[in-house]
Amino acid sequence: MKAALCTHYGPPEEMEIRDVPSPKPGKNQVLISVKACGVNFPDVLMIQDKYQFKPALPFSPGGEVAGIVKELGEGVSNVKVGDRVCVSTGSGGMAEEVLGDARRVMKVPDGVGFDVASSFMVTYGTSWHALKDRADLKPGENLVVLGAAGGVGTSAIEIGKALGARVIAGASTQEKVDLAKKLGADDGFVYPPVPLNRDQQKQLSEDIKRLTNGQGADVLYDPVGDDYAEPALRAMNWNGRYLVIGFAAGNIPKVPLNLTLLKGCQIVGVFWGAMAARDPKHAADSMQQLLDMVAAGKLKPYVSEHVPLAKAGEAIRMLMDRKAKGKVVVTV
Repeated sequence: MKAALCTHYGPPEEMEIRDVPSPKPGKNQVLISVKACGVNFPDVLMIQDKYQFKPALPFSPGGEVAGIVKELGEGVSNVKVGDRVCVSTGSGGMAEEVLGDARRVMKVPDGVGFDVASSFMVTYGTSWHALKDRADLKPGENLVVLGAAGGVGTSAIEIGKALGARVIAGASTQEKVDLAKKLGADDGFVYPPVPLNRDQQKQLSEDIKRLTNGQGADVLYDPVGDDYAEPALRAMNWNGRYLVIGFAAGNIPKVPLNLTLLKGCQIVGVFWGAMAARDPKHAADSMQQLLDMVAAGKLKPYVSEHVPLAKAGEAIRMLMDRKAKGKVVVTV
């Protein structure tokens, strides 16, 4: 089979398309013929040796796939050969075939395309865990989403609206803000690229306060970090929850902790993958609930780009350069 391989740590342009042996499913494993693989920011970090989980070289990036069951390992009874399925794998998805843990495999309803089925597990799982489990987002609260046009950002908008929040989208261009509004955000603002000077940071805080009628954010969803973190924290409402999702802007920020005292707010870490490993039943229940919402049309993952396997590195580059809108999918 063909696979897009990271043979050494470096930029996505140095990935290689190679013929490799097809994997064989072991106990509780399913071999899947991949039709689509969602691209996520951990893929950007993984090929540079900057991620928490480090698969052995060489490896294929791609942690969420959708396809057709080709072969079953010992003890698998929840799916059969020929079923349309999706699964979160951590890595290995940018290939013609991949192994999945049968206990995490979900059947894909006929009305849901493979591209959409491969586009909700990581991003929507992260946002569901963030907004439901970690922030306990309430109807009527002000949810501010930074990086609002990216994969996790667009999922946070949709889930925030589904939970009854008023959603305000922050993004780096007006085009991205307009997309966020099209996907359901109630309002939005543009912030400048890093580095931000003090006046720009102050303006970001003022934009958030202005769009929340002077109250500040009840929940702030931050997948970008860097110079955006402190001004966003300064714009929190009393008893607000600042969600640390990731650091797509590049640098891990340092913030003055006295702001949490003055605001009476919380800084809350969000790590969907680690939670899923610690509490697989809760993660599986969350995934099924999200898939049901996708099948019912209550959530509509936005896929902006379909990239063939032979150009998988270009798909990762889109995320690395923060040019992706919604989800980028590698098709097989």
